[in-house]
Amino acid sequence: MQLIDTRSLPAEAPEFDEVYVNGTPVSEESIAQEMQYHPADSAEAARREAVQALVVRQLLLNRADELGIEAQPHDGEAVEEARIRQLLHEEVDLPQAGGDDCRRYFDANPQKFRTPDYIAASHILLGADPNDPEQRAQRKAEAEALIEQLQQAPERFAELARAHSDCPSKELGGELGQLDKGQTVPEFERQVLSLAEGLCATPVESRYGFHLVRIDKRVPGQPLDYDMVEDRIKAYLREQVYRRGINQYISLLAGQADIRGHEMQAADSLLLQ
Repeated sequence: MQLIDTRSLPAEAPEFDEVYVNGTPVSEESIAQEMQYHPADSAEAARREAVQALVVRQLLLNRADELGIEAQPHDGEAVEEARIRQLLHEEVDLPQAGGDDCRRYFDANPQKFRTPDYIAASHILLGADPNDPEQRAQRKAEAEALIEQLQQAPERFAELARAHSDCPSKELGGELGQLDKGQTVPEFERQVLSLAEGLCATPVESRYGFHLVRIDKRVPGQPLDYDMVEDRIKAYLREQVYRRGINQYISLLAGQADIRGHEMQAADSLLLQ
C-alpha cells in the first residue's frame, strides 16, 4: 500500500457561512469578484469588506424593489446602480450647508486654509544603489566627510556640488529652487520640508543615495480669505452630510433586515466605493 505524505497536500480552503439578505443569497462568486475592490492585509479581511459592500447593495436593492423604483442609467452606469441612486435621492433627506455653517468651519480650522509652506533648497547627491548595503555605507561616510568640510567652509557648497554631486542640479551649484509638498520622493520630502534654514548636520537618505541639504530660504504659508474657500467648504460639508445621511439610512435598513452569515459593521459609505 502506498502512503501519501499529507504534508504535501494543499490546505483546504476555509469554510464560510452562507450569506443571506432577507432570504436572498449572496453568492461566493460575487464575493470573490467584489474582493478585488477591497485590498486588505489578509484575504479574510478583504472578504469581510466585500461581503459588507454586497450586503449593503442588496439592502438598497431590496428597498428599491419595495418602493417600485426604476431609473434611467446615466452613461456607463448599470441599471442597479441607477436604481440605487434614485432610491437615495428619494429617501435620504440631505440638508444643505448654510453660510453660517461654512463660516464656523472656516473659523474653527484656520490651519486648513493657508497657502502651502515652501522652501528654497540646494543639495549634493552622492548616489548609491538601494540594494547595495556596502556601497550605501561608503557613500554615507563620504557624505558625512563633506558635511564636515562645509561646516568649516560653507561658502564652498556650490564648488563641492559641481565636483561631487550625482544630480543634474550640480550644474547650478546644487540649487533645487522652490520645493513644496509633492514635488519630490516622499522619504526625501518628509525630512527636508521640516529642516531649519542652513546646512543640515547629517546626510538625508533617500532611495537615490545620500543628500547633503542646505535650506536657503523658508517661507511659511499665508492665510486664505474666506471668500476664496467658501465654495470648497460648502462642497466638503455637503459631502460629509451626504455620507452621514447615507450611513444612517443604511444602518436603519440593516436594523430592519434579516441578515445571516455576516455581522454588519459601521457602513462607512461602502456604497460609494
